[in-house]
Amino acid sequence: MHPNPAFRTATLAENLAFARARGFGVLSVNGPDGPIAAHVPFLLSADASFAEVHLARSNPVARACLADAPLPALIAVSGPDAYVSPDWYGVEDQVPTWNYVAVHLRGRLEPLPEDALRGHVDALSAEHEARLLPKTPWVSGKMSDGAMPRMLRMILPFRLQIAAVEGTWKLNQNKTDAVRAAAADQLAQQAEAGAQAIARLMRG
Repeated sequence: MHPNPAFRTATLAENLAFARARGFGVLSVNGPDGPIAAHVPFLLSADASFAEVHLARSNPVARACLADAPLPALIAVSGPDAYVSPDWYGVEDQVPTWNYVAVHLRGRLEPLPEDALRGHVDALSAEHEARLLPKTPWVSGKMSDGAMPRMLRMILPFRLQIAAVEGTWKLNQNKTDAVRAAAADQLAQQAEAGAQAIARLMRG
């Protein structure tokens, strides 16, 4: 996380809401030969005390956790990001930077019983299908007999017991309002969606 306290002012509720809305991050642990990571969808519990994920049986993170659970672990959740040119500030002696939003969920990763997998997968799909309304939600019951159990045999459920939540919202809070607004105006004109999203957050 960025050490500047100007970028660390989001509340716990704001950081958790961001992580919950994204629902996707990079899960990392220390493996036998150094850091290893997996890109995973996750489901944050209602009280945010844990996040559930699933991993392919052959995934190195899964193997590391099964061999030595529980493992210290981190889910890094990234949001929009954008390059900021020093020319956009309208004042002298600035340098290039990168604005972004990121939240870290830190805790201990442990395997769940395999019979928890179906409930996890159904809850995860229900969470994201609900965001597609008025589309009729997909449910696993639509699959032909035997198809879902066969696919579930390829993955395993895990739970990250969350001990700490850290967030960085780096949006030029260390600049004056006028300088920040000038950069946001320029970002809003960029074609890249991340730049436009950062501009909206800077103005918010």
